[in-house]
Amino acid sequence: MWILIAEALLALGLFVFIVWWTMFSGRKPDQRGQRNQQARSKDESGK
Repeated sequence: MWILIAEALLALGLFVFIVWWTMFSGRKPDQRGQRNQQARSKDESGK
């Protein structure tokens, strides 16, 4: 019985880790802001 509980806890831990990893592994907010800022300055200079 304790093996089933340990396996369930391990599966839950792995699931939480995968969700956490995928939530925070994307592009950093400051990188997103730099790209938007570069696009805006390019648009303004083109006018």
